Amino acid sequence: MLGLGLLSSTVIASNKAADERPNIVIVLVDDAALMDFGSYGGEAQTPHIDAIAQAGVQFTQHRTAPLCAPSRAMLLTGLDAHRAGVATIPEVMPAAQRDASGYGHALGPGVTTLATRLQRAGYRTYMTGKWHLGHGPGELPADHGFERSFILDASGADNYRGQSYIPFYTRADWFEDRTRTTLPADFYSSRFLVDRTIEWIDSGNERQPFLAYLAFQAIHIPLQASASRRDRYREVYAAGWDDIRARREERARALGLAPADAVAAARPQGLRSWSTLDDEARALASASMAVNAAMLDEMDHHLGRLIAHLESAGELSNTLFVITSDNGPEPSDPFASPGMETWTRLQGYSRDLESLGERNSYVFIGAEWAWAAAAPGNLFKFQTTEGGTRVPLIIAGPSVRAARSDALTTMQDLAPTLLELAGVETDRDRFDGRSLTPLLTGTAATVRGPDDAVAFEVSGNAALYRGPYKLVRNAPPWGTGQWELYRYREDPGETRNVMQALPAEAAALEADYSAWANRVGVVPLPAGYDMRRQIGINSLTRQRETIMAALAVVGTALGLILLLGRSGRRSPASAPGPHSSNAT
Repeated sequence: MLGLGLLSSTVIASNKAADERPNIVIVLVDDAALMDFGSYGGEAQTPHIDAIAQAGVQFTQHRTAPLCAPSRAMLLTGLDAHRAGVATIPEVMPAAQRDASGYGHALGPGVTTLATRLQRAGYRTYMTGKWHLGHGPGELPADHGFERSFILDASGADNYRGQSYIPFYTRADWFEDRTRTTLPADFYSSRFLVDRTIEWIDSGNERQPFLAYLAFQAIHIPLQASASRRDRYREVYAAGWDDIRARREERARALGLAPADAVAAARPQGLRSWSTLDDEARALASASMAVNAAMLDEMDHHLGRLIAHLESAGELSNTLFVITSDNGPEPSDPFASPGMETWTRLQGYSRDLESLGERNSYVFIGAEWAWAAAAPGNLFKFQTTEGGTRVPLIIAGPSVRAARSDALTTMQDLAPTLLELAGVETDRDRFDGRSLTPLLTGTAATVRGPDDAVAFEVSGNAALYRGPYKLVRNAPPWGTGQWELYRYREDPGETRNVMQALPAEAAALEADYSAWANRVGVVPLPAGYDMRRQIGINSLTRQRETIMAALAVVGTALGLILLLGRSGRRSPASAPGPHSSNAT
């Protein structure tokens, strides 16, 4: 690990020229829980992330949407996801929301990204990794301010080859700038994304500062990592998810991520106790979580290479780092879907224990491990519970103090913060987020007053924070479908619903939510909507459309063959005779 001390604000302050604008590196981890990084109490070895956390501000009350694309839209625009045009993802969207404003699965008309604003201000702008904010011409990073990009246009994909990870996608679409491309034979996602970023930084005009947005595939399904790193964690998770959950709860209290007297959340109904598993199931489950940690470890290693490169180039002391996650840990079990086991086998995937996590291996952690990882929060990704929306955030670099902040922050705060730090003049009223600069410099303890409300909604799951309270609603099977009210700082496990005890507060927050939903354009879900069932419906629809398109192509080809065949068989009356000019 090299030179992370150069990130300390005292060193930077003495070396930074008055007119020098900082480079910006945004690291977005996919599906990382609040406590997954070492500095937040996780089991994985993340020394480079931890060093950045030590040098800058480590946030403990950061919130985001509970799903990937809406979070990414907020990060890049400073807007609520509905206003940015990406209220949800196509995998879960019902027909009732199609064609509605804000539900187009791409950044909307007139939406300006952080990259566009920085590019206009003279920054070089680069992106590698998962985009998931548009699906073709006019909707790619190159159309939204990124000078160079190498991106995945999907919710996820294999980390070793150009292969989709669920039947919803017929292929893994990677684009270099505006052109669909293929992956090199030695591809591994975390290594390649850093390599390409370094290449672009080196080839650009060194007189210009740069924005580098690295949207890693780690730690999204399929979890994949080298055998050597996987083996570091072989025994770490052998005691099971109940043990890991308890240990994380304990560390959360010790680290101040939960009050000392916080009540631990009970295991959600439907999740298995570790004691009910047989030896074979335990071995596969603990090995899967080992791969999860190894993939995060591997990502941190490659991030360290970028840090070392910036140090050798003399750029490290003038580089801002932002490290966060798009949502909480992933609970899905893809193999619960009919036909998934057959599909993965046809794609060349294996779940062999000895090679788990390596090339052609298909790994996920499932709901029990996701719940364990989400400590001290309740539930996980997709839910607007604390386990789904409370994630790590670290910001370090020029003029940023070394401290911890317990202020409530959100993903849409990042764009206005970075623009202010880069000296880019903007109209703050254009953003839904707030600049976090006062928190970074220590001039204020919060950027929101007691009456300022912050809300999120994805596919009917919703939450609103105001003052000490959180109003939250999640659909079955994990929620009741009814509003609940919690003192979120005191009760991160959401164990004490005070809805009935505080009717006036509950009514006021419900009114706040209604006003917010009307302002941003939340479209209600149809009666009986079920996210898991909708994923199945949309996957089947997508496959049917693909099959019909393929059949149409085959039909057209057969028609052309038949047409050409008929034109080649001439009648005797029209056939050339011996006196024809074509005769031989």
